[in-house]
Amino acid sequence: MAKRILIVGGGYVGLYTALRLERKLRRQLRRGEVELTLVDPESYMTYQPFLPEAAAGNLEPRHVTIPLRRALHHTRLIIGRITSIDHAQHTARVEIVEGENWPVRYDLLVMAVGSVSRTLPVPGLAENGIGFKTIEEAIHLRNRVLGLLDRAASTRDPDECRRSLTYVVVGGGFAGVEALAELADMTDDALRYLPELAAEPRWVLVEATGRILPEVGEEMGRYTVDELRRQGIEVLLNTRLESAENCRIVLSDGQEFDAATLVWTAGVKPHPMLRETDLPLDDKGRLKAEPTLTVEGHRDAFTAGDNAAVPDLTNPGQFCAPNAQHAVRQAKVLADNIVATVTGQPLKPYRHAYAGSVASLGLHRGVAQVYGVKLRGLPAWFMHRTYHLMRVPTFNRKVRVMADWTLALFFHREMVALGRLQNPYEEFRLAAGRDQGTLTAAESAQAAGEPAGQSRTEETRARASS
Repeated sequence: MAKRILIVGGGYVGLYTALRLERKLRRQLRRGEVELTLVDPESYMTYQPFLPEAAAGNLEPRHVTIPLRRALHHTRLIIGRITSIDHAQHTARVEIVEGENWPVRYDLLVMAVGSVSRTLPVPGLAENGIGFKTIEEAIHLRNRVLGLLDRAASTRDPDECRRSLTYVVVGGGFAGVEALAELADMTDDALRYLPELAAEPRWVLVEATGRILPEVGEEMGRYTVDELRRQGIEVLLNTRLESAENCRIVLSDGQEFDAATLVWTAGVKPHPMLRETDLPLDDKGRLKAEPTLTVEGHRDAFTAGDNAAVPDLTNPGQFCAPNAQHAVRQAKVLADNIVATVTGQPLKPYRHAYAGSVASLGLHRGVAQVYGVKLRGLPAWFMHRTYHLMRVPTFNRKVRVMADWTLALFFHREMVALGRLQNPYEEFRLAAGRDQGTLTAAESAQAAGEPAGQSRTEETRARASS
Protein backbone atom coordinates (compact mmCIF):
# COMPACT_ATOMS: atom_id res chain seq x y z
CA MET A 1 0.00 0.00 0.00
CA ALA A 2 1.29 3.44 -0.93
CA LYS A 3 2.65 5.71 1.80
CA ARG A 4 0.38 8.78 1.86
CA ILE A 5 2.06 12.12 2.66
CA LEU A 6 -0.21 15.10 3.33
CA ILE A 7 1.25 18.63 3.18
CA VAL A 8 -0.99 21.29 4.71
CA GLY A 9 -0.09 24.70 3.26
CA GLY A 10 1.50 25.81 0.00
CA GLY A 11 3.81 28.56 1.24
CA TYR A 12 7.59 28.45 1.64
CA VAL A 13 7.71 25.24 3.65
CA GLY A 14 4.90 23.48 1.80
CA LEU A 15 6.13 24.21 -1.72
CA TYR A 16 9.84 23.67 -1.07
CA THR A 17 9.13 20.43 0.81
CA ALA A 18 6.97 19.11 -2.03
CA LEU A 19 9.56 20.08 -4.67
CA ARG A 20 12.35 18.29 -2.81
CA LEU A 21 10.21 15.23 -2.11
CA GLU A 22 9.37 14.97 -5.80
CA ARG A 23 13.09 14.91 -6.62
CA LYS A 24 14.09 12.57 -3.79
CA LEU A 25 11.18 10.12 -4.18
CA ARG A 26 10.84 10.23 -7.97
CA ARG A 27 11.03 6.47 -8.43
CA GLN A 28 8.67 5.70 -5.56
CA LEU A 29 6.16 8.28 -6.84
CA ARG A 30 6.22 6.81 -10.35
CA ARG A 31 5.77 3.26 -9.04
CA GLY A 32 2.89 4.34 -6.81
CA GLU A 33 4.71 3.51 -3.57
CA VAL A 34 4.31 7.08 -2.29
CA GLU A 35 1.44 9.52 -2.76
CA LEU A 36 1.95 13.27 -2.26
CA THR A 37 -1.03 15.53 -1.53
CA LEU A 38 -0.85 19.28 -0.90
CA VAL A 39 -3.83 21.28 0.39
CA ASP A 40 -3.98 25.08 0.23
CA PRO A 41 -6.80 27.63 -0.28
CA GLU A 42 -4.86 29.19 -3.18
CA SER A 43 -3.48 27.61 -6.34
CA TYR A 44 -0.24 29.57 -6.05
CA MET A 45 2.55 30.43 -3.64
CA THR A 46 3.46 34.10 -3.14
CA TYR A 47 7.12 35.04 -2.83
CA GLN A 48 6.54 37.66 -0.15
CA PRO A 49 9.93 39.45 -0.25
CA PHE A 50 8.95 40.74 -3.70
CA LEU A 51 5.54 42.10 -2.58
CA PRO A 52 6.87 45.66 -2.03
CA GLU A 53 8.26 45.78 -5.58
CA ALA A 54 5.01 44.38 -6.97
CA ALA A 55 3.05 47.03 -5.07
CA ALA A 56 5.33 49.78 -6.40
CA GLY A 57 5.12 48.61 -10.01
CA ASN A 58 8.73 47.42 -10.35
CA LEU A 59 7.52 43.84 -10.86
CA GLU A 60 4.45 42.42 -12.56
CA PRO A 61 2.32 41.03 -9.67
CA ARG A 62 1.83 37.64 -11.34
CA HIS A 63 5.59 37.22 -11.57
CA VAL A 64 5.93 37.08 -7.77
CA THR A 65 3.52 34.15 -7.58
CA ILE A 66 4.41 30.54 -8.36
CA PRO A 67 1.54 28.42 -9.77
CA LEU A 68 1.51 25.20 -7.74
CA ARG A 69 0.18 23.05 -10.59
CA ARG A 70 2.98 24.16 -12.90
CA ALA A 71 5.72 23.73 -10.29
CA LEU A 72 4.60 20.37 -8.89
CA HIS A 73 4.33 17.49 -11.36
CA HIS A 74 3.84 14.46 -9.09
CA THR A 75 1.74 16.01 -6.31
CA ARG A 76 -2.02 15.90 -6.03
CA LEU A 77 -3.32 19.41 -5.32
CA ILE A 78 -6.51 20.09 -3.40
CA ILE A 79 -7.53 23.74 -3.52
CA GLY A 80 -9.40 24.02 -0.26
CA ARG A 81 -9.08 24.77 3.43
CA ILE A 82 -8.18 22.27 6.13
CA THR A 83 -10.72 22.82 8.91
CA SER A 84 -9.53 20.23 11.43
CA ILE A 85 -7.02 17.43 11.91
CA ASP A 86 -7.46 14.31 14.02
CA HIS A 87 -3.90 13.02 14.04
CA ALA A 88 -4.80 10.12 16.30
CA GLN A 89 -6.93 8.83 13.40
CA HIS A 90 -4.59 10.22 10.70
CA THR A 91 -7.47 12.14 9.18
CA ALA A 92 -7.82 15.75 8.04
CA ARG A 93 -11.05 17.40 6.98
CA VAL A 94 -10.92 19.71 3.98
CA GLU A 95 -13.52 22.30 2.99
CA ILE A 96 -13.69 23.00 -0.73
CA VAL A 97 -16.66 25.35 -0.68
CA GLU A 98 -19.03 26.24 2.12
CA GLY A 99 -20.99 23.13 2.97
CA GLU A 100 -18.70 20.68 1.15
CA ASN A 101 -16.44 19.08 3.73
CA TRP A 102 -14.79 15.69 3.40
CA PRO A 103 -11.95 13.67 4.99
CA VAL A 104 -8.43 13.10 3.68
CA ARG A 105 -6.52 10.12 5.07
CA TYR A 106 -2.73 10.18 5.43
CA ASP A 107 0.24 8.29 6.91
CA LEU A 108 2.70 11.19 7.27
CA LEU A 109 1.68 14.78 7.97
CA VAL A 110 3.49 18.06 7.19
CA MET A 111 2.02 21.10 8.95
CA ALA A 112 3.02 24.25 7.05
CA VAL A 113 0.05 26.60 7.37
CA GLY A 114 2.32 29.53 8.27
CA SER A 115 1.08 32.66 9.99
CA VAL A 116 -1.50 35.43 9.80
CA SER A 117 -1.27 39.11 10.70
CA ARG A 118 -1.11 39.80 14.42
CA THR A 119 -3.61 42.53 15.24
CA LEU A 120 -4.57 44.41 18.39
CA PRO A 121 -8.01 45.62 19.54
CA VAL A 122 -7.51 49.09 18.11
CA PRO A 123 -10.83 50.88 17.41
CA GLY A 124 -11.36 51.24 13.67
CA LEU A 125 -8.46 48.98 12.66
CA ALA A 126 -10.61 46.15 11.29
CA GLU A 127 -12.77 48.57 9.29
CA ASN A 128 -10.06 50.85 7.89
CA GLY A 129 -6.79 48.91 7.93
CA ILE A 130 -5.22 46.51 5.46
CA GLY A 131 -2.37 44.05 5.87
CA PHE A 132 0.59 43.36 3.61
CA LYS A 133 0.99 39.58 3.38
CA THR A 134 -0.76 38.69 0.12
CA ILE A 135 -0.48 39.66 -3.53
CA GLU A 136 -4.10 40.84 -3.41
CA GLU A 137 -3.24 43.30 -0.65
CA ALA A 138 -0.21 44.54 -2.60
CA ILE A 139 -2.31 45.15 -5.73
CA HIS A 140 -5.01 46.88 -3.70
CA LEU A 141 -2.48 49.19 -2.06
CA ARG A 142 -0.94 50.15 -5.39
CA ASN A 143 -4.34 50.98 -6.88
CA ARG A 144 -5.41 52.81 -3.74
CA VAL A 145 -2.29 54.97 -3.46
CA LEU A 146 -2.40 55.96 -7.13
CA GLY A 147 -6.17 56.46 -7.03
CA LEU A 148 -5.88 58.77 -4.04
CA LEU A 149 -3.22 60.81 -5.83
CA ASP A 150 -5.69 61.31 -8.69
CA ARG A 151 -8.42 62.23 -6.20
CA ALA A 152 -6.18 64.74 -4.44
CA ALA A 153 -5.25 66.33 -7.77
CA SER A 154 -8.92 66.70 -8.73
CA THR A 155 -10.67 67.74 -5.51
CA ARG A 156 -11.19 71.38 -4.53
CA ASP A 157 -11.60 70.48 -0.85
CA PRO A 158 -8.26 71.07 0.96
CA ASP A 159 -9.24 68.72 3.82
CA GLU A 160 -10.05 65.91 1.39
CA CYS A 161 -6.79 66.54 -0.45
CA ARG A 162 -4.82 66.37 2.79
CA ARG A 163 -6.61 63.17 3.89
CA SER A 164 -6.09 61.49 0.51
CA LEU A 165 -2.37 62.25 0.55
CA THR A 166 -1.74 60.89 4.07
CA TYR A 167 -0.55 57.29 4.27
CA VAL A 168 0.17 55.54 7.58
CA VAL A 169 2.13 52.30 7.99
CA VAL A 170 2.16 50.62 11.41
CA GLY A 171 5.08 48.27 12.08
CA GLY A 172 8.82 48.77 11.60
CA GLY A 173 9.74 45.28 10.44
CA PHE A 174 10.72 44.21 6.92
CA ALA A 175 7.18 44.28 5.54
CA GLY A 176 6.36 47.75 6.83
CA VAL A 177 9.66 49.45 6.01
CA GLU A 178 10.04 47.97 2.53
CA ALA A 179 6.40 48.54 1.58
CA LEU A 180 6.51 52.14 2.77
CA ALA A 181 9.83 52.90 1.05
CA GLU A 182 8.80 51.37 -2.28
CA LEU A 183 5.35 53.00 -2.32
CA ALA A 184 6.80 56.39 -1.36
CA ASP A 185 9.27 55.96 -4.23
CA MET A 186 6.36 55.26 -6.56
CA THR A 187 4.45 58.37 -5.47
CA ASP A 188 7.53 60.50 -6.13
CA ASP A 189 7.55 59.20 -9.71
CA ALA A 190 3.79 59.74 -10.06
CA LEU A 191 4.03 63.39 -9.00
CA ARG A 192 5.83 64.17 -12.28
CA TYR A 193 2.53 63.52 -14.06
CA LEU A 194 0.46 65.60 -11.61
CA PRO A 195 1.73 69.19 -12.01
CA GLU A 196 -1.62 70.52 -10.74
CA LEU A 197 -1.07 68.87 -7.34
CA ALA A 198 0.43 71.47 -5.03
CA ALA A 199 0.42 69.46 -1.79
CA GLU A 200 3.00 66.80 -0.97
CA PRO A 201 2.13 63.22 0.06
CA ARG A 202 2.69 62.49 3.74
CA TRP A 203 4.12 59.10 4.70
CA VAL A 204 4.14 58.12 8.37
CA LEU A 205 5.80 55.04 9.87
CA VAL A 206 4.57 54.16 13.37
CA GLU A 207 6.66 51.76 15.49
CA ALA A 208 5.85 50.82 19.09
CA THR A 209 9.47 50.07 20.04
CA GLY A 210 12.57 52.26 19.95
CA ARG A 211 14.08 50.77 16.76
CA ILE A 212 13.16 49.40 13.34
CA LEU A 213 14.53 46.45 11.39
CA PRO A 214 16.07 44.75 14.45
CA GLU A 215 17.28 41.89 12.19
CA VAL A 216 19.93 44.11 10.55
CA GLY A 217 21.40 45.27 13.85
CA GLU A 218 21.15 48.45 15.90
CA GLU A 219 23.61 50.48 13.81
CA MET A 220 21.94 49.64 10.50
CA GLY A 221 18.55 50.24 12.10
CA ARG A 222 19.59 53.79 13.03
CA TYR A 223 20.89 54.32 9.50
CA THR A 224 17.55 53.17 8.12
CA VAL A 225 15.68 55.69 10.28
CA ASP A 226 17.98 58.48 9.08
CA GLU A 227 17.62 57.40 5.45
CA LEU A 228 13.82 57.26 5.61
CA ARG A 229 13.67 60.68 7.24
CA ARG A 230 16.03 62.03 4.58
CA GLN A 231 13.47 60.88 2.01
CA GLY A 232 10.80 62.92 3.80
CA ILE A 233 9.16 60.01 5.62
CA GLU A 234 8.06 60.60 9.21
CA VAL A 235 9.39 57.84 11.48
CA LEU A 236 7.68 57.79 14.88
CA LEU A 237 9.42 55.47 17.35
CA ASN A 238 8.02 54.43 20.75
CA THR A 239 4.61 55.34 19.39
CA ARG A 240 1.40 53.27 19.24
CA LEU A 241 -1.76 53.52 17.18
CA GLU A 242 -4.58 54.21 19.65
CA SER A 243 -7.52 54.57 17.26
CA ALA A 244 -8.40 54.64 13.56
CA GLU A 245 -12.15 55.18 13.70
CA ASN A 246 -13.60 56.98 10.69
CA CYS A 247 -10.08 57.19 9.23
CA ARG A 248 -9.07 59.49 12.10
CA ILE A 249 -5.60 58.42 13.25
CA VAL A 250 -4.92 58.87 16.96
CA LEU A 251 -1.37 58.15 18.17
CA SER A 252 0.00 57.65 21.67
CA ASP A 253 2.25 60.71 21.31
CA GLY A 254 -0.84 62.92 21.12
CA GLN A 255 -0.97 63.42 17.34
CA GLU A 256 -4.35 63.25 15.58
CA PHE A 257 -4.94 63.53 11.84
CA ASP A 258 -7.03 62.06 9.03
CA ALA A 259 -5.54 59.42 6.72
CA ALA A 260 -7.26 57.62 3.87
CA THR A 261 -4.76 54.73 3.95
CA LEU A 262 -3.74 52.63 6.96
CA VAL A 263 -1.39 49.65 6.48
CA TRP A 264 -0.90 47.24 9.40
CA THR A 265 2.33 45.21 9.41
CA ALA A 266 2.93 44.91 13.16
CA GLY A 267 4.02 41.28 13.29
CA VAL A 268 2.49 37.88 12.70
CA LYS A 269 1.04 35.04 14.78
CA PRO A 270 0.62 31.31 14.08
CA HIS A 271 -2.35 30.33 11.94
CA PRO A 272 -5.47 29.89 14.12
CA MET A 273 -6.25 26.61 12.32
CA LEU A 274 -3.61 24.95 14.53
CA ARG A 275 -6.09 25.09 17.41
CA GLU A 276 -8.31 22.70 15.45
CA THR A 277 -5.81 19.86 15.75
CA ASP A 278 -4.87 17.40 18.50
CA LEU A 279 -1.17 18.24 18.11
CA PRO A 280 0.76 19.91 20.98
CA LEU A 281 1.00 23.73 20.97
CA ASP A 282 3.15 26.11 23.01
CA ASP A 283 1.93 29.21 24.85
CA LYS A 284 2.15 31.26 21.62
CA GLY A 285 -0.02 28.87 19.63
CA ARG A 286 2.87 27.31 17.69
CA LEU A 287 3.37 23.59 17.16
CA LYS A 288 5.99 22.18 19.49
CA ALA A 289 8.79 20.88 17.27
CA GLU A 290 11.80 18.68 17.86
CA PRO A 291 15.20 19.60 16.32
CA THR A 292 14.46 16.94 13.67
CA LEU A 293 11.35 18.99 12.72
CA THR A 294 8.98 16.30 13.93
CA VAL A 295 6.10 17.43 16.11
CA GLU A 296 6.84 16.74 19.75
CA GLY A 297 5.76 13.19 20.60
CA HIS A 298 4.89 12.27 16.98
CA ARG A 299 7.40 10.70 14.59
CA ASP A 300 4.81 10.71 11.79
CA ALA A 301 4.05 14.45 11.93
CA PHE A 302 6.46 17.15 10.75
CA THR A 303 6.38 20.93 10.93
CA ALA A 304 8.49 24.00 10.12
CA GLY A 305 8.20 27.68 9.35
CA ASP A 306 6.12 30.36 11.05
CA ASN A 307 3.68 27.91 12.63
CA ALA A 308 6.40 25.93 14.43
CA ALA A 309 8.49 26.50 17.56
CA VAL A 310 11.75 25.02 16.21
CA PRO A 311 14.66 24.95 18.70
CA ASP A 312 17.64 26.99 17.53
CA LEU A 313 20.59 24.64 18.08
CA THR A 314 23.04 27.48 17.37
CA ASN A 315 21.52 29.54 20.20
CA PRO A 316 20.49 27.18 23.02
CA GLY A 317 17.26 28.06 24.76
CA GLN A 318 15.97 30.10 21.82
CA PHE A 319 13.74 29.31 18.84
CA CYS A 320 14.31 29.95 15.14
CA ALA A 321 12.93 33.28 13.95
CA PRO A 322 9.79 33.15 11.76
CA ASN A 323 11.39 34.29 8.50
CA ALA A 324 11.96 33.04 4.96
CA GLN A 325 15.62 32.29 5.57
CA HIS A 326 14.82 29.61 8.14
CA ALA A 327 11.67 28.40 6.37
CA VAL A 328 13.48 27.55 3.12
CA ARG A 329 16.32 25.75 4.90
CA GLN A 330 13.97 23.95 7.27
CA ALA A 331 11.95 22.68 4.30
CA LYS A 332 15.08 21.01 2.91
CA VAL A 333 15.83 19.19 6.18
CA LEU A 334 12.16 18.35 6.66
CA ALA A 335 11.91 16.74 3.22
CA ASP A 336 15.12 14.78 3.80
CA ASN A 337 13.78 13.51 7.12
CA ILE A 338 10.55 12.39 5.48
CA VAL A 339 12.61 10.46 2.94
CA ALA A 340 14.59 8.98 5.84
CA THR A 341 11.33 7.95 7.51
CA VAL A 342 10.07 6.29 4.34
CA THR A 343 13.36 4.45 3.76
CA GLY A 344 14.04 3.60 7.42
CA GLN A 345 17.06 5.88 7.90
CA PRO A 346 17.89 8.03 10.97
CA LEU A 347 16.64 11.63 11.07
CA LYS A 348 18.93 14.66 11.11
CA PRO A 349 18.43 17.78 13.25
CA TYR A 350 18.00 21.25 11.78
CA ARG A 351 20.93 23.54 12.54
CA HIS A 352 21.50 26.90 10.87
CA ALA A 353 23.23 29.98 12.25
CA TYR A 354 21.37 33.13 11.25
CA ALA A 355 23.29 34.60 8.31
CA GLY A 356 21.88 38.11 8.54
CA SER A 357 19.34 40.15 6.61
CA VAL A 358 18.96 42.47 3.65
CA ALA A 359 16.26 45.09 3.06
CA SER A 360 15.31 47.44 0.25
CA LEU A 361 14.68 51.11 1.06
CA GLY A 362 13.40 52.04 -2.38
CA LEU A 363 15.02 52.09 -5.79
CA HIS A 364 18.84 51.88 -5.56
CA ARG A 365 18.78 52.13 -1.76
CA GLY A 366 19.13 49.36 0.79
CA VAL A 367 20.60 48.15 4.04
CA ALA A 368 22.21 44.82 4.92
CA GLN A 369 24.12 42.95 7.57
CA VAL A 370 25.31 39.55 6.38
CA TYR A 371 27.77 37.44 8.41
CA GLY A 372 28.78 40.59 10.29
CA VAL A 373 29.43 42.62 7.13
CA LYS A 374 27.42 45.85 7.03
CA LEU A 375 26.34 47.37 3.72
CA ARG A 376 24.20 50.36 2.86
CA GLY A 377 22.97 52.20 -0.22
CA LEU A 378 23.43 50.75 -3.70
CA PRO A 379 25.56 47.68 -2.71
CA ALA A 380 22.96 46.59 -0.14
CA TRP A 381 20.13 47.13 -2.64
CA PHE A 382 21.99 45.05 -5.25
CA MET A 383 22.60 42.30 -2.68
CA HIS A 384 18.90 42.34 -1.76
CA ARG A 385 17.84 41.81 -5.36
CA THR A 386 20.52 39.19 -6.07
CA TYR A 387 19.73 37.14 -2.97
CA HIS A 388 15.99 37.03 -3.56
CA LEU A 389 16.38 36.37 -7.28
CA MET A 390 18.34 33.24 -6.39
CA ARG A 391 15.73 32.22 -3.81
CA VAL A 392 12.53 32.70 -5.83
CA PRO A 393 11.31 29.22 -6.89
CA THR A 394 11.41 27.93 -10.50
CA PHE A 395 13.55 29.06 -13.42
CA ASN A 396 10.45 30.47 -15.11
CA ARG A 397 9.90 33.04 -12.37
CA LYS A 398 13.59 33.95 -12.17
CA VAL A 399 13.58 34.81 -15.88
CA ARG A 400 10.35 36.84 -15.65
CA VAL A 401 11.63 38.83 -12.68
CA MET A 402 14.90 39.55 -14.49
CA ALA A 403 12.94 40.65 -17.57
CA ASP A 404 10.87 43.08 -15.47
CA TRP A 405 13.99 44.59 -13.93
CA THR A 406 15.70 44.87 -17.32
CA LEU A 407 12.71 46.65 -18.91
CA ALA A 408 12.62 49.03 -15.94
CA LEU A 409 16.08 50.26 -16.95
CA PHE A 410 14.64 51.68 -20.18
CA PHE A 411 11.01 52.54 -19.38
CA HIS A 412 9.22 54.31 -16.53
CA ARG A 413 6.93 52.25 -14.32
CA GLU A 414 3.20 52.30 -15.09
CA MET A 415 1.14 54.79 -13.08
CA VAL A 416 -2.38 53.56 -13.84
CA ALA A 417 -4.75 52.96 -10.94
CA LEU A 418 -7.14 50.09 -11.72
CA GLY A 419 -9.50 50.89 -8.87
CA ARG A 420 -12.44 49.04 -10.42
CA LEU A 421 -10.63 45.76 -9.74
CA GLN A 422 -11.97 46.03 -6.20
CA ASN A 423 -15.58 46.03 -7.42
CA PRO A 424 -15.76 44.67 -10.98
CA TYR A 425 -19.56 44.17 -10.90
CA GLU A 426 -20.36 47.81 -10.18
CA GLU A 427 -20.55 49.15 -13.74
CA PHE A 428 -22.70 46.29 -15.01
CA ARG A 429 -25.09 46.50 -12.06
CA LEU A 430 -25.54 50.21 -12.65
CA ALA A 431 -26.30 49.56 -16.33
CA ALA A 432 -28.70 46.73 -15.53
CA GLY A 433 -30.40 48.82 -12.83
CA ARG A 434 -30.97 51.67 -15.26
CA ASP A 435 -32.56 49.35 -17.82
CA GLN A 436 -34.81 47.68 -15.23
CA GLY A 437 -35.58 50.82 -13.26
CA THR A 438 -34.35 49.23 -10.02
CA LEU A 439 -31.53 51.54 -9.01
CA THR A 440 -31.20 52.08 -5.29
CA ALA A 441 -30.80 55.58 -3.91
CA ALA A 442 -27.04 55.08 -3.51
CA GLU A 443 -26.71 53.71 -7.05
CA SER A 444 -28.79 56.56 -8.46
CA ALA A 445 -26.51 59.06 -6.74
CA GLN A 446 -23.47 57.29 -8.11
CA ALA A 447 -24.89 57.18 -11.62
CA ALA A 448 -25.51 60.92 -11.37
CA GLY A 449 -21.87 61.48 -10.51
CA GLU A 450 -22.44 62.07 -6.79
CA PRO A 451 -20.61 60.22 -3.97
CA ALA A 452 -21.53 56.55 -3.92
CA GLY A 453 -22.58 56.66 -0.30
CA GLN A 454 -20.93 53.37 0.65
CA SER A 455 -18.57 53.91 3.54
CA ARG A 456 -15.16 52.29 3.87
CA THR A 457 -16.62 50.21 6.70
CA GLU A 458 -19.33 48.82 4.41
CA GLU A 459 -16.76 48.06 1.73
CA THR A 460 -14.63 46.16 4.24
CA ARG A 461 -17.60 44.18 5.49
CA ALA A 462 -18.57 43.34 1.90
CA ARG A 463 -15.06 42.06 1.15
CA ALA A 464 -15.02 40.04 4.38
CA SER A 465 -18.41 38.44 3.63
CA SER A 466 -17.31 37.47 0.12
